[in-house]
Amino acid sequence: MKTYPLGEFEEIVLLTVGVLYNDAYGVAIKDAIEENAHRKVSVGALQSALQRMEKKGYLESKTGEANAQRGGKPKRYYFITAYGKQALQQSRDIRTKLWDAIPKLALEFNLS
Repeated sequence: MKTYPLGEFEEIVLLTVGVLYNDAYGVAIKDAIEENAHRKVSVGALQSALQRMEKKGYLESKTGEANAQRGGKPKRYYFITAYGKQALQQSRDIRTKLWDAIPKLALEFNLS
């Protein structure tokens, strides 16, 4: 079985790109992660992760049209590839398997 390793931040970024669907560009991804994951995200860390995942084949990007609001600079939109979907599914399956393997008693609070 081929593996598609994802770090925690990469998984969050990929999931966010999926949530945003056709509106997944840098600032929107950053804002959505900060809102949904309740964690600060630097632009540099996000851009590095996006570029890394593009190189891995988990994401593709395309340049949108330039507009005056951005000083003529176009947005770069990101989309999950088939490999990205497989990576997310594999990560989900691993997490589900591990959650299901935890004995019920292990998650109960024992204050003694």
